[in-house]
Amino acid sequence: MIGNSAGRAFIGSFTSAGGRGVTAAAVDRDTGALTVLGSTDAVPDPSFLAIGPGAGGTALYAVGESAPGVAAAFALDGDVPALLGPVRAVDGDAPTHLALAANHLVTANYTSGSITALPVLADGSLGEAASVLRHEGSGPDTGRQEAPHAHQVLVDPSGNWVVSVDLGTDSVRVCALDPATGALRLHGETALSPGTGPRHLAFHPSGAFAYVLGELEPTLTVCRWDAATGRLDVLGETPVLPGHEAADGAARTYPSEVVVAHDGRFLWTANRGHDSISVLTLDESGEKAALVATVGCGGRWPRDLTLDPSGQWLYAANERSGNVSWFAVDAETGVPRHAGSVEVPAASCVVLV
Repeated sequence: MIGNSAGRAFIGSFTSAGGRGVTAAAVDRDTGALTVLGSTDAVPDPSFLAIGPGAGGTALYAVGESAPGVAAAFALDGDVPALLGPVRAVDGDAPTHLALAANHLVTANYTSGSITALPVLADGSLGEAASVLRHEGSGPDTGRQEAPHAHQVLVDPSGNWVVSVDLGTDSVRVCALDPATGALRLHGETALSPGTGPRHLAFHPSGAFAYVLGELEPTLTVCRWDAATGRLDVLGETPVLPGHEAADGAARTYPSEVVVAHDGRFLWTANRGHDSISVLTLDESGEKAALVATVGCGGRWPRDLTLDPSGQWLYAANERSGNVSWFAVDAETGVPRHAGSVEVPAASCVVLV
């Protein structure tokens, strides 16, 4: 058995596509290498995971990207996660993301275009859904933006706001969460360029800027974030692929994840279709981003990127090639160098303890 203090990773996957569910792996901190320990398929299609407090230590939380959608908590006492309390309905379909906020787990429900808050109980398990906030609107891409599609939910660096990114409405919503009741209230909404299909957002370490990655257009939208007022303002856009590779006639690319370096000097995106990782530099303030390189993702269809706590290792969950690759990050340039991979069928995300 590996104790909670050891380096561990947990990998989500699509059981409907041959995945094993939630896979646990040991992490070699010196080499970045992952060694699979085992898996559990207790939740269908656990496409995204999050780490949070549990009874006596750390717990793992998962969404089940199903219809109806579910969420679950896992204890991490053994090598393989074990369900902690019952699997809970999120009162929405196809949850794709989750975050811990104010003693609650909040899920982004893609198909339903909503976010749900579930209480986290004293033992780390989940209670029944406390509230659901439904998004409204649509976008110009009639195939993908016919209705709201909440794709990500996260807590801002101040811990005071819940931010949801909606691919269907080309917007980012800022919400307040009542820690006593779990009630979600819309505070504000920021419109992005029509048709960009925003998928995921990441904050600068300073907390003053946010970067929104488009899925329908390979574009990064740089925004100013004011935590005091809960206001997000668009500053500009930067491509995440070289012009000739994003132009008409090129293979369609669907960017999936954005990660910012712990020191705020670099930013990385995962690009499905192009099957690459883009490297962007950030200026000293974090206000300007510039594309400097792209490298192969070590597989096909990179759905997620994760940076380890040291900032030395970057992990890519490659869904269609069924593997997780790891990369050594050059401290001077930010360019990742492929260092290895491990087989994980239908891999969708990686989280690290």
